Amino acid sequence: MTEYELQETEISENIHTEGDIDPGETAEWLEALDQVLTHRGADRARFLLSQLFQYTYFKGQELPFFPNTPYINTIPVEDQPRYPGDRQLERRIKSIIRWNAMALVVRANKKYPGIGGHISTYASAATLYEVGFNHFFRAKGDDFSGDLVYIQGHASPGIYARAFLEGRIDRSHMEAFRREMEKGGGLSSYPHPWLMPDFWEFPTVSMGLSPISAIYQARFARYLHDRGIKDTSGQHIWAFLGDGETDEPETLGAITLASREHLDNLIFVVNCNLQRLDGPVRGNGNIIQELETVFRGAGWNVIKVIWGSDWDPLWQSEARELLVRRFEETVDGYLQKYVVEPGSYLREHFFGKYPELLKLVEQYSDEQLKKLRLGGHDPVKVYAAYRNAVEHKGAPTVILARTIKGYGLGEAGEGKNITHQQKKLNDDELRHFRDRFDIPIPDDRLAESPFYRPAENSPEIKYIKERRSELGGFVPARKTLAEPLEVPDLHFFDEFFTGSEREVSTTMAFVRMLSLLIKHPKVGKRIVPIVPDEARTFGMEFLFRQIGIYSHKGQLYEPVDADAFLFYREAKNGQILEEGITEAGSMASFTAAGTAYANYGVDAIPFFIFYSMFGFQRIGDLAWAFGDQRGRGFMVGGTAGRTTLNGEGLQHQDGHSHVLASTIPNCITYDPAWAYEIAVIIQDGLKRMYFDREDVFYYLTVGNENFPMPAMPKGVEDGIIKGLYKFVAAPAKDRGKKKNRPKAHIFGSGSILREALRAQQILDEKYGVAADVWSATSYNQLRREALAVERWNMLHPAETPRKPYITALLEKEEGPFVAASDYLKGLADQVSHWVPGGLYALGTDGFGRSETREALRRFFEVDAECIAIAVLHQLARRGEIKAEAVAKAIAELGVDPEKANPMIS
Repeated sequence: MTEYELQETEISENIHTEGDIDPGETAEWLEALDQVLTHRGADRARFLLSQLFQYTYFKGQELPFFPNTPYINTIPVEDQPRYPGDRQLERRIKSIIRWNAMALVVRANKKYPGIGGHISTYASAATLYEVGFNHFFRAKGDDFSGDLVYIQGHASPGIYARAFLEGRIDRSHMEAFRREMEKGGGLSSYPHPWLMPDFWEFPTVSMGLSPISAIYQARFARYLHDRGIKDTSGQHIWAFLGDGETDEPETLGAITLASREHLDNLIFVVNCNLQRLDGPVRGNGNIIQELETVFRGAGWNVIKVIWGSDWDPLWQSEARELLVRRFEETVDGYLQKYVVEPGSYLREHFFGKYPELLKLVEQYSDEQLKKLRLGGHDPVKVYAAYRNAVEHKGAPTVILARTIKGYGLGEAGEGKNITHQQKKLNDDELRHFRDRFDIPIPDDRLAESPFYRPAENSPEIKYIKERRSELGGFVPARKTLAEPLEVPDLHFFDEFFTGSEREVSTTMAFVRMLSLLIKHPKVGKRIVPIVPDEARTFGMEFLFRQIGIYSHKGQLYEPVDADAFLFYREAKNGQILEEGITEAGSMASFTAAGTAYANYGVDAIPFFIFYSMFGFQRIGDLAWAFGDQRGRGFMVGGTAGRTTLNGEGLQHQDGHSHVLASTIPNCITYDPAWAYEIAVIIQDGLKRMYFDREDVFYYLTVGNENFPMPAMPKGVEDGIIKGLYKFVAAPAKDRGKKKNRPKAHIFGSGSILREALRAQQILDEKYGVAADVWSATSYNQLRREALAVERWNMLHPAETPRKPYITALLEKEEGPFVAASDYLKGLADQVSHWVPGGLYALGTDGFGRSETREALRRFFEVDAECIAIAVLHQLARRGEIKAEAVAKAIAELGVDPEKANPMIS
C-alpha cells in the first residue's frame, strides 16, 4: 500500500471505532435542539447549551473541548447580504488589474534581470482587496476620517496596478517599478512612506509588524476619541496578512489586547493560501482551523470564508456531515496538492474515500471539479464577511479566507511551492493568463507583456472612479498635517538651567520636565506618555494620579493601593499608555501616536520611556519601520549605560543602544549628563518635529544615579545640540610655577562625565596635567555632520573646503584627546578621524556584571583612575612624559595591569 493509502486506512479505522452506542437517544437530543432553533432562535439555543455545559462542570464531569467550528463558511447562504456592485464589471476590472500587476513584475525582470518582485501574493488576494476597494475602504478627507488599511507588502504590484487604472500612477511610473531613482520617479518595491510619502501609509513588508501595529493603531484611535482629541468612532483599521505570517510572534502576540479592549474597529483579513515562501504553512495540519482556535480563544469574532458559491449545492446536500468529516481528515498538504492536480485526481483521492461523496459529485465533470471556486476568490462570500465585520460590535474580527497562491498563473506556478519566487512567464504561460482573464492583448504583443488600460470614458474606468468617489477618494493615500504647532520656547525650562545642590538623577529631571509639559496650555493635551510596565522604576508613579492611565473601560475595581497618595488610577480619559510587559506593544503605540499627524490629522507628542537595554535591542525592526513611516516623538532609554545600574547584570546593562539607534537615518540620538542638557534637547526636538515639521525622531538616554546638577554654562546650547562643547577648562596652575604643564582633553558623556571630572582632578593634583573636560552629548550627531561636510567638499572640489564642526571646535586645542562613555568604544571612535591628532576611546565593550557602579567602572576601565591612565598614556606616546611615569601612575591608582580584558572575560 502507498503511504497515502495507509494514512487513509488508519483514519477510517479510527472513525469506525468511535461509534454511537445509542443512535436513538442521539436523534432525540438533536431533534430537541432543532425545535429550539426553529421556534426560539439561535440565542435561546446558545443559552441552553451554555447552561448544560455549566451544569456538567458543576457536577464535576470533564467535557469535550471543541476549539473549532466545522471546516465550512461561517456565514450560511441564507444569511448572505445582496451584493451591491456590478459583478461583471468588477470582475473585468479585477482581471485587468491582475494582468497589469503581473506585467509590472515580468517587464521589470525582463529589462533588469534579478530586480525581483512578486506576482503570486496579489494573485491570491485580488478579490479580497477589490471587494474592499469597491465597497468598504473609505478614504481620508479634510477631517482625516477615513479607514486605515495595512496592505500586505508582497501585494504591492496589485495596488500599483489599481492606481494605474485610477490614473494616479502613469505608464512611466509603471515602467520604473523597483527603480525609485529613475528620472520622473519610480515605484518602491514595497509599501514605503519614506520613499513614496504621498502614497503609502504603512511599511508592511517586514512580516509580523502589520498585525501588532494595526492592533495598537485601533486602540490609539479609541484613545484619541476617549480623550476628546479626535472623533474616530466611524473609522475602521484593516490589516491584510498572510497565513504564513502568523508564525511571526508579533502577529499573534497582542491579539488578546484587541478583544480585551473590545476593538470592534479592527479587522484582520488573513489570506489563507496555505503557502509560505518556500512550502506549505502547515503541510501536516490545517492552518485555518489552527488560527480559528487561536482567535476564538482570544475572544475575536472569527469568520471563515473557505468555499465559494460553486460549493453551496454540495454543502446543502444530505452528505454535508460526511463532507465535513472528509475535510477534517485532510491536511493542508493534500489541500494544496488538490489545487495542482486535475479534477480526476480530486474525484478519486478526495471524494472517492466514501461512496456517498463519490455519488455526490457524479454529475460534475472533471473540469467542473477542478474549477470549484474557493471562498477567497468569490466576491459574494468576501462581501458577506466584510459586511459582518464592519457591523459586528464588541470584539475585533478576523476573516480567514481560503485562496490559492499564484491564482491564475496555471503551470507557471498556481498553488506550487515555487510560486512565491516566480518573476517571469514564458509565451505559453502569458497566453494562458491572458485567456483566463480575457485581456485584449494580441498574440504578437504577448512577449512584451504590455500594460493595458481601457479608455478614460470606458465603463471600467468610469466605474472604478465612481466607486472610489462614493467612498471619499483614493486609497492608499498619505495626507499630512502641515500646520506648525506652537511649542514652548527655551525659557519654559528655566528652572533646569540654574542647577541644583540636591542630588537627583537625569531620569528624575526628565520626569519633572515631562510633568511640566503635560501642564503646558498648548502642547499638554498632546503629550502621550508610553511605558512598558516600568513607570515606578522611572519615578513616574505620581503621574498615575495626575493624569491617569488610559483604559477604555475606566476603572472597574478599587485598586489595592487606593489608600495611598500615588495609587494606581485607570480612567477612560487617562493620558498614560501603560502597556504591560511588552516593548513591542509599547513601540506599536509609539508608532500610532508618532504618525497621528498623517493618519488622523492631529499632532500627538509621544514619549516612550523604557529600559534602554530592552529598547533598540528588542524593537529594532519596529524602530526602523517608525523611521520609514516618518514618525515623530521621543524615545527615552531609562537606566541607561552599562555601569550605571547597580547589581542587575548582563541582560540589563546597555552599552550599545546608541550604536543601534545610529543605524536609523532620521533618529537623532543624545546621551546627556545634566538636566539642562536634557531640557535643551527636548525643546529642540519639539521645535524641529512639531513646529518646523521635520520627519525625525529623538532617542535620549537617562540614568538613575543621583548627583548634584550644575548650572548651564553660558552659550553652550548650540554645542549641546551639535554634540560637543567644553564643559569646564583645566584648573589654573599654581602661581609661581613657571613650567608649562602638559595639556590634555577628556570627552565625557552621560554618567561617565562625572568620572571625567574626577579624572581631571587626579591629573591636576597628582601628575601636574591640565585637562579640559568636554561634554559629548552625541557622537552620532558629530559624525553625521562631519560626513555631510566631507561629502560637500568632495562634490565641490573648486570651492573653499568646509570644516566639520568637531574639527573647527578642536583645531586650536593642544594635547591628546581621550573619550570615555558608558557605551562601546566604537561609539566615540567613529569621530576620531575628525579630531586633530586622533581620539583615544574608552568604553564598555563586553558582557555586563552584577556589581556596584564603582566595581563595574573599574572592570570596564572607564572610571576616573583608568581615564587618567589613558591620558597619561597618550601624553607618553607624544613624548611629553616618560613611559615610566605612566607605569608608576598605574600602580599608584590601584589598577591591575594584568586584569582580564572586559571584552572577552
